[in-house]
Amino acid sequence: MASIPAVSPHVLEQLRQYDTPTVCNVIELFNVKPHNVGYMDHRIQCCFPQFPPMVGYAVTAMYGSDAPPEGGDVYGVLGRQVASYADLPGPPVMVFQDLDDPPVAATFGDLMCSTYQAFGAVGIVTSGAGRDLDQVEALKFPAFVGSIICSHAYAHIKSVNVPVRIGGMTVRPGDLLHGDRNGVTTIPHEIASEMPQALADFVAAEAYILDYVKQPSPSLIGLQESAAKLRIAMKTLATRLRRQL
Repeated sequence: MASIPAVSPHVLEQLRQYDTPTVCNVIELFNVKPHNVGYMDHRIQCCFPQFPPMVGYAVTAMYGSDAPPEGGDVYGVLGRQVASYADLPGPPVMVFQDLDDPPVAATFGDLMCSTYQAFGAVGIVTSGAGRDLDQVEALKFPAFVGSIICSHAYAHIKSVNVPVRIGGMTVRPGDLLHGDRNGVTTIPHEIASEMPQALADFVAAEAYILDYVKQPSPSLIGLQESAAKLRIAMKTLATRLRRQL
């Protein structure tokens, strides 16, 4: 795995305090990528929407279950995946692209999730299916899936730590992911350390309108004044963030 830029554990913890839509909004202000890429689409759904946001670095794999593997099985690769955690600057998130279309069986169950979690992983994402949801929920292990299927069929991992395509988004080994009940996005490495302060400033700017409309009897004139303050604050914030880069 190529060298991955690191952010401090403190930054990662701060990122967990914000929902994924707010993270996406702030990424847009940096203008480091087009606004219509870098997040997973509706095909990837959160299994446990009550869990707090997941933040970690991608460990990727290609997966299949429609035909017997030529050699080995899904469990034989677990050691290679776990060993690759040492190359990451922070907690891993397991990311699988299911090569069967449509998926034939579940990518993961409680055994795999328990193993990944025991070695430090903080979540799992698959374009395929999941199962054992009661057991995985009990682990408090965030999971994002394309579907739910009860069997694992001929489960086997075909390759590890390669670029994968999940929910319309390419995920590369070491990408920094943020996910919650709203979906999953990547946080570009070059802005990750700047995100916590930017998130705090963004939330403060939104408060111009959110706080106003919670007051008794808001007026149209008051709303327009609040919206003007919001526009100025957002423009100022965006200008500052782009200069920082």
